[in-house]
Amino acid sequence: MTMPLLRPGLKNPMLRTRQMNLPPWARGRTALGMTAAAAEGRFELQVCQRCKAVQYPPRDACHRCLSPQLKWTSQTGAGALLSETVLHHSNDPFYRERLPWRLGLVRLDAGPTVIVHLHGDVATPPPWTGAGVAQESQVRVRVGARLDRAGAAVLIGFPPEESEHMADDKILREMTSDPKFRKVLVTDGKTEVGQAIVRALVQAGAEIVWVGHAEPWIKWPGIDVIAALAQVTLVPLDLTNSRSVTELAGEIGGKVDIVVNNAEMHRTFGIAARRGTDVAKAEMDINYFGLLRLAQEFGPALRGRSADGTTHAAAWVNLLSVYALSNFPPHGTFSASKAAAHSLSQCLRAEMRPSGIRVINVFPGPIDDEWNQNLPPPKVGPAVLAKAIVKALKEGIEDVYPGDVAQEWIERWRENPKVLERELAAGG
Repeated sequence: MTMPLLRPGLKNPMLRTRQMNLPPWARGRTALGMTAAAAEGRFELQVCQRCKAVQYPPRDACHRCLSPQLKWTSQTGAGALLSETVLHHSNDPFYRERLPWRLGLVRLDAGPTVIVHLHGDVATPPPWTGAGVAQESQVRVRVGARLDRAGAAVLIGFPPEESEHMADDKILREMTSDPKFRKVLVTDGKTEVGQAIVRALVQAGAEIVWVGHAEPWIKWPGIDVIAALAQVTLVPLDLTNSRSVTELAGEIGGKVDIVVNNAEMHRTFGIAARRGTDVAKAEMDINYFGLLRLAQEFGPALRGRSADGTTHAAAWVNLLSVYALSNFPPHGTFSASKAAAHSLSQCLRAEMRPSGIRVINVFPGPIDDEWNQNLPPPKVGPAVLAKAIVKALKEGIEDVYPGDVAQEWIERWRENPKVLERELAAGG
C-alpha cells in the first residue's frame, strides 16, 4: 500500500541542486501515435481494420494479416499481471538516481502483452510453478498511458481500484505534476476563474499559492475571501509591465514549482465591427506578450529546479481557448491573440522539455463570464475549468479541452479544419 507523501523538510542551501537527467525518449514516428493520445489522457493502441487484431508494440503493418490499415483506438487497459521485477541497478542516469524501480509484464484482455511501470499498490503476482509454466495470475491491473519527464508515452500498471494515497506513489509522481506540497503562482486572482483555480489548488494540497493582481488598489469581488486562505499570498503582478514581472521573478522565481498563467484580455468583435487597433493591441499585450514576458523571467528558474527533490519544479499551465485552433469571427481579435499564444506555448514546451518541465495548454470552450454572456449554453463554469486544470496536473496531461463546446470543436477540427473554418464563418 502506498504510504502518504510527507511534507519535505527545508532544503540545505549548501547542497548542490540536482540537475535533470531525462529518461530515454527516442520514439519512432509510428509510436508517436501513443504519445499523442497520452498527451490528452487516453490509452490507445493500433487496431487492424481488417482482422481487428490489437497491436503492440506500434508497427506499420498488422502482425496477423500484414494489413497496413491500422487505426489508433482507445483501450480499457484491463489485464492480468503475469510477472514483475524490481530494478536495483541501471546504467541509465535517470533510473539510476531513482532506484529501486518496479516493472511488470501484463497480458491485456485485448490480446497483447505489454511491459509496464508498476504502481506500488499493485499486488505481487503468484510464483512460477512447474517446468517454466506460469501459474495463471489472479492479480488484475488497469494499464494506462502517461507522459514521462521527457514527454514520451509510457505504460503504467495501476490497481483496479483507486486508493486514498494513490497519487503519492514514487513512480506516478515522476510522470505527473501533482500540486500537493508544491508552490504555485496564479497570475490573475481578480476574476472568478482565477479565484476558482486558487481554491482548487489549495484543496489539492498546494503549500503556497501566490496570486497576482495587476491593480492592488481596486477591491475586486471575492479577492478578500481568497486572501484569507492560509496558503494564499497576494503579490503585485502586471503582465503588461516588464518591470513588474521582473521584480516578482526576483522575489519568488527561485521558489515557484508550478506557474498557472490565467491572465487574459477578452473583448468581442472582429475586424470591421470595431475601429482602430487599441483593443487588439491590449489583447495581444496580455494574451501573447504577457506570456512571453512571464516565460522569459520565470522559465529559467523552473528549468534549474526540475530535479530538486520530491517537490521539484514541475509544470507550466497556459489558459488558452478553443478559439485558438480556428478563429471564431464574433471574437476575432481575441481568437487571433490566443492563436499567437498557442504558437508561443509550443515554443515554450520545446524549450522546457529538456529539463522535464511539462507545459500544459488548456483550451476551454466559452467560459461563463461577462464576455460570453450573449453566447448560448453550454458554457464552462469557473469551478469546472479549475477542476480540469488540477486534474491535468495530477494526471500529467499536456492538452485539455474542458466543456462540451471544446470537445465538439476539437473533434470537428481533427476531422477537417477547413470545414470547421467555413462552418464558423457561416455562424455555427
